[in-house]
Amino acid sequence: MDAKDLATFEAVARLGGMGRAARELNTVQSNVTQRVRRLEEALGVSLFERSRAGARLTPAGERLMPYATRVDALLDEAGRAARDDGAPRGTLTVGSLETTAALRLSPLLASYVQAHPGVDFVLRTGTTAEMVERVLDRELEGAFVCGPVSHPQLIAAPAFKEELALLSGPAESSLAAVLQQPDLRLVILRAGCSYRQRLEELLARRGVVGLRRLEFGTLEAILGAVAAGLGITLMPRALIGPAWRGGQIRVHRLPAAEARVETVFIRRRDMLSSSALMAFQKHVTRGQPR
Repeated sequence: MDAKDLATFEAVARLGGMGRAARELNTVQSNVTQRVRRLEEALGVSLFERSRAGARLTPAGERLMPYATRVDALLDEAGRAARDDGAPRGTLTVGSLETTAALRLSPLLASYVQAHPGVDFVLRTGTTAEMVERVLDRELEGAFVCGPVSHPQLIAAPAFKEELALLSGPAESSLAAVLQQPDLRLVILRAGCSYRQRLEELLARRGVVGLRRLEFGTLEAILGAVAAGLGITLMPRALIGPAWRGGQIRVHRLPAAEARVETVFIRRRDMLSSSALMAFQKHVTRGQPR
């Protein structure tokens, strides 16, 4: 078993067929089939169930897959480490909460890219749960997520501080009035959103549980739904200026202990901190008051 055998196995598993893997690996199908068979013989197990529809992982293949993915990521990281001479360059892939990207990152990214033209910056957005998983899987060099984060394989550094506020339609004059609505609903992002969890905890402390949910895929859709009176949400107060000033949304301030939230930047302890990543972290710290 060697790295090429595992890379071939990973491609077949991910793409679902020997032919598709051969096209991605720029080789012929017989070479792919031979490598997979050699790997199966070395391990003494069958890794795929083959059919006309393609190749599907066996239980043994399912167990091997995370290791194959990890080896591929480590080889890529090793190559980047060897090429990294201290000058920020190459691809830097970072994750972020959608709220943080909208509220904090645009000017910082513009000035960072201008300062380091050799870096190809890639930003991926998602929920805190998604970002943590992708950093752990080495898909991202780091990510901005809602703190606190405590994980033995992660380092978390403070990045930004936000004030959260509960948002409702313009008709509700007070938080107490909002919570007394008989048909109150939560307007939220998908599962894994840290603000969604905080909102449910905030309401539970006030005896409000079991509310129906409306899930949307973008911040704009959430704000539009709240403005239309469809429900309530929780969001950084600084993000809602235009809608608030226009009278479309009512902002209900929260006690300081519930309103304060810190965004942290996470990365794996055992993963290469590239020159591009180190320059980015310094740039964010220097360029953004906290």
